[in-house]
Order: sequence, then C-alpha cells, then structure tokens
Amino acid sequence: MTNLTNKLVNRTLRKKRIRAVVSGTAERPRLSVHISNLHVSAQLIDDTAHKTIAQSSTVGNKKMTGTMTEKATAVGADIAAKAKSAKIKSVVFDRNGKLYHGRVKALADAARNAGLEF
Repeated sequence: MTNLTNKLVNRTLRKKRIRAVVSGTAERPRLSVHISNLHVSAQLIDDTAHKTIAQSSTVGNKKMTGTMTEKATAVGADIAAKAKSAKIKSVVFDRNGKLYHGRVKALADAARNAGLEF
C-alpha cells in the first residue's frame, strides 16, 4: 500500500469505529464535521429521523475568510448559533475520522464557547 492509501484506510477505520458508538437523537443531535482542503462544514443530524436539523459551511459564504483554522472557528460559532435558535443545548460530536487536533479542535472550541455542550 502506498502512504496515501494507508492514511485513507486508517481514517475510514477510525470513522467506522466512531460511528459505531456515536448516534444523534432529536434531543441530542450529532454534530458532524467535514473538513476538505478548501472548505469547512458542520451539520446537526437527527439519526433517528434521518434529518438534518441545521448546517453551516464556508461554501458560498463570502463572510468567512482567512486561514482554514479561522474558517473552522467561524463555522463552529455559526452552527452553535443555529443550534441555539433550534433550541438545542447539547450535541454528540462526530469528528468524522479526523484526529481531534487543529481545525477540528478549533471548530469544537468555538462551538463550546458559543454555548453548545458536548
């Protein structure tokens, strides 16, 4: 296996391991985070009803500029505000196989500072 293939396989295994435990409900939805090379997105998902409650992303949003860490911080604060308007106080964090470091941590800290509990 090449190094890139090995990294993708390890991430997929981490993702499956996390999703086997993490599941969202209507009272406590799953905060799913996706970070690509250019964009950051987060969703609040109710897994029992299979519905997305709220979402925030840097795609098409001209206000969110700066480094990727700054974009992740802005998305974290935005998703927390949308959760507050949907009367959601606590969530289950799904880092989607990524390591809890850097951009993922910046998004989580911004959401916590804006009032979400997880």
